[in-house]
Amino acid sequence: MQTVASRQGGRPPLIVVEDVVRVGRELGMQRLSINAVAGRLGVSATALYRHVQGRWELERLIGESLLAELELGDDPNADTELHLLSFGLQLRDFTAKHPGLASYLQVLFPRGDAGARLLAGEVEALSRRGYSAETAMVLSSAVATLAISLAAREENNASATGGDQEVGFALERDAAAERLAGDAQLGAAHVGLPQVSSSEFVRLLLAASIRGLVAVIPPGRPIGEVVAELTAVGEDH
Repeated sequence: MQTVASRQGGRPPLIVVEDVVRVGRELGMQRLSINAVAGRLGVSATALYRHVQGRWELERLIGESLLAELELGDDPNADTELHLLSFGLQLRDFTAKHPGLASYLQVLFPRGDAGARLLAGEVEALSRRGYSAETAMVLSSAVATLAISLAAREENNASATGGDQEVGFALERDAAAERLAGDAQLGAAHVGLPQVSSSEFVRLLLAASIRGLVAVIPPGRPIGEVVAELTAVGEDH
């Protein structure tokens, strides 16, 4: 990989796209910006614009560079439910390890070659389980949306509980629990709720959602028929 090269006479260093990607990854998606990357490279924002057209392209370069490292496993013996659960958990776990990646994925998925590769691989995996390509794409996209949203939720919670905000969050959390416990209607239900960890909650929500998706979209059912049925739900109300 090429690196930043100094120029004689005090002129700005020469840079290539690989330098932009390297520095962008070092900064991380949460701190990524044109000015931050330019500052790290010792060039002006104007000079950086010769290599990236703007914030959108910069995000795509770094985001796709990260996604290129994700290799999704597929157990051929797993049924559709278990396969989709594994897919969702792998995507959520990888996204959670890269702060800011969830926000990137929520804007649009896929946005580049790496994301398209992941989606194509999942469509192939579901095709092997009897689904048409278009139905497999709907299922894959639905589970990916859930997994990414859960990773974004955890990221937001981490931001709210980090550093100086930890005490404030703890106070708000305890106050909310006290309000529920003291409510005449909700108190008993709140006390009777099972205690689950964050990871258990993610798995529970993904598993329940996937079970519903698989039930309404079995192999062989036209996706247009599914959309028509679900669109009609509640139309009389």
